[in-house]
Amino acid sequence: MTDREMRARYRRILRFAARYLVEAWWFELTLPRFGLSRLSARNRTARLLRIARNFHGLAVELGGLMIKVGQYMSSRLDVLPPEITKELEGLQDEVPAVEFSAIRELASRELGVPLEVAFSFVDEVPLAAASLGQAHRARLSDADAAQSGLRDVVLKVQRPGIDQIVEVDLRALRKVAGWLSRVRLVSDRVDMFSLVEEFAVTSLEEIDYLQEGANSERFAAMFSDDTRVAVPEVVWERTTRRVLTLQDVTAIKISDTDGLRAAGIEPAVVAQEFAAVMFDQLFADGFFHADPHPGNVFITPIPVEERAGTDAAARTWRFTFIDFGMMGEVPEGLRRGLRRLLIAAASRDGKGLVDGIRDVGVLLPNADTAELERAMTQLFARFGGMGFAELQEVDPREFRAFAIEFGDIVRSLPFQLPENFLLIIRAMSLTSGMSSTLDPKFNIWDAVEPYANRLIREESGNVVQAFAKEALSTLQVAARLPKRLDAFMLRVEDGRIAVQTPGLDRRVAALDRLGRRILSGVIFAALLIGGAVLRPDDLVFGSVLMGVSVLPLLHVLFGGILSGRR
Repeated sequence: MTDREMRARYRRILRFAARYLVEAWWFELTLPRFGLSRLSARNRTARLLRIARNFHGLAVELGGLMIKVGQYMSSRLDVLPPEITKELEGLQDEVPAVEFSAIRELASRELGVPLEVAFSFVDEVPLAAASLGQAHRARLSDADAAQSGLRDVVLKVQRPGIDQIVEVDLRALRKVAGWLSRVRLVSDRVDMFSLVEEFAVTSLEEIDYLQEGANSERFAAMFSDDTRVAVPEVVWERTTRRVLTLQDVTAIKISDTDGLRAAGIEPAVVAQEFAAVMFDQLFADGFFHADPHPGNVFITPIPVEERAGTDAAARTWRFTFIDFGMMGEVPEGLRRGLRRLLIAAASRDGKGLVDGIRDVGVLLPNADTAELERAMTQLFARFGGMGFAELQEVDPREFRAFAIEFGDIVRSLPFQLPENFLLIIRAMSLTSGMSSTLDPKFNIWDAVEPYANRLIREESGNVVQAFAKEALSTLQVAARLPKRLDAFMLRVEDGRIAVQTPGLDRRVAALDRLGRRILSGVIFAALLIGGAVLRPDDLVFGSVLMGVSVLPLLHVLFGGILSGRR
């Protein structure tokens, strides 16, 4: 693409974002300030659906990272209505393929030899076309086949010019993040710059096929002793930063329930084991496949002769993962927090779950979580242990009531997204969705509880050590207490104790600001109405009054923002 085309692409993305950010500002911030919250909420779903459809069209037309942004949004089942995620979830399947001549030229240039020399056959019809590259079936030359021990392979080639497109798209996304960071409603809860940078790192890794090959081998080593999982071999002799050659491991697509049953494989069993394999990656190994959608996971039947040579003789199939461009890591501290979350969820412990959320780093340390603990306890008492099919039978009005209560509570809490958390949410959303597709009666609790029980057994070995540390800490505090009391009494006697009430001071200041803004609102209404009444008889004076009314209006709208910055 030319520089002019890239500039036009950049401007188009920003225009789209600006238009709908202004619309969101008007409906979600401005109207509620004037007591018009019901008007704002009346058509919210239809409005969001229209935005999603327009973004869908923009993403398909532009391609590049816009497809990836849509995919991220489609996985945010936790914050977006199902109408929105449904509209965006099919984006990957709509990416148009690149002409094979352009693929041949790029691959030949990268490999240093004509494609016909490097491979004895390459299918010109792509096996799959994605936003950043596309894949073709191929066969290695005799010399390469003899060296690698493979014959049938998949040739994955980047889209020509994708580096430049990714650079422009990331520049636009960083600009939009800057806009959003100036909105207190967003900045108080989410670090947009960190979120975009995490997305940028993931995207740049996806277009580095050397990194993908290394991820593939690391993932294979992680499951080397596990008969449940297989990974295609990398043909490094025919791999560069923009070209990746892998063993062809095409088998039954995990979402092909008819194909699974024809092979004698029960989809419900696949659902349970898939959840267990993903839990192992997230909570035990800390290195996980962040894009486990149906196109990236096959079910591979194990040949009878191979079964006889394994410890798990009864196993007749395994999961084969492909496409390791989007991988996530869970640091040990975050992994401990996630394990605590899992144990609390399995034991229906509302307070433990909130403590786990705090440990993970989603809630800021100063968050008052009493109401959230109460709501979580009620949630477990009412819906805990229900499967997907049972939840569908619950009265929608009851769901709506819980959703409204939870929404109000969550919006009042300061939260943030820790590093890599977006990928974790994506992986778990796709895992839950895939398992429910395989088995409509799939109950996430059935998958969580055995795993959580295992974690509890593993953690139990640390209980004595943790108790000893707690006892030592208590003894240290007790030993220092008399000296601290003496020092405190001396300060009281000398009159050096000052009592501060920052919480009360903040509340008084907030009430003062609110009173001033209410007064400004009254003045605005008086000037506007007075000007409108006088304007027919005195055009000049009436117009002046209406014009001056803008000043108190600005204080009503932005007084809270300006005072919050001081």
